[in-house]
Amino acid sequence: MLALLLWRCGFAQRFPVFFSYLIFSATEQFTLYGMDLLPSVSTEAYWRAFFVGSTVEAVLVVAVIGELFLHLLRARPMIAKLGSRLISGTGAVLILLAVVAAAYTPLAHGQLIFASRAYVLLQSSYIVEGGLALFLFLFAAHFKLMWNHQAFGIALGFGIAWCEHMAAWAVIASGTPFGKRLDFFNMATYHVCVLIWFYFLLVPEKVATTSAVSLPENNLDIWNRELERLLQQ
Repeated sequence: MLALLLWRCGFAQRFPVFFSYLIFSATEQFTLYGMDLLPSVSTEAYWRAFFVGSTVEAVLVVAVIGELFLHLLRARPMIAKLGSRLISGTGAVLILLAVVAAAYTPLAHGQLIFASRAYVLLQSSYIVEGGLALFLFLFAAHFKLMWNHQAFGIALGFGIAWCEHMAAWAVIASGTPFGKRLDFFNMATYHVCVLIWFYFLLVPEKVATTSAVSLPENNLDIWNRELERLLQQ
């Protein structure tokens, strides 16, 4: 529903990566739900699909963080493009390392191979994504950057989901008997974050009246100007 409304409102062009994430996430969850219900689908096949889907989703999420950084520094396009590529590239490498770590995870007695690897992959990817999101907020606070209303809502929703998911999946991987309850808590938290996205993306932003006072130039403006001059040489 959110993806459809964003497409009708034209936000799909402003946040194409986030829009792609919404489409993939919805398709992935419907597919996994159908596989869970079909008796012909084996447990190993389900967890194999879960592992592959989680890997693709993690790559998309890292790309979304790069897109948010691009919007955060929209007034400084040279730094925005370079920083977005660095964040997306670094995040993709870290996700790749998480996949490798999951592939070589030693199995406990009686554990399914792809289920165990999926737990490690999710924990690792949530640590990477949560760290990148924390960097975004600290970067904006340090340089006193103004968040775009929609970009802030996307980052806030993701930040809440990643923190909760990181803690929950760590507990689930430890073999606690309350694992299924935490899985439901994961889903509930994610739906709360979707409601946050609904609010920030679809409710018009209140326009505050400000006086036309020029802001002092900071280091980012200097870096952006020097980087632009360097690329033009």
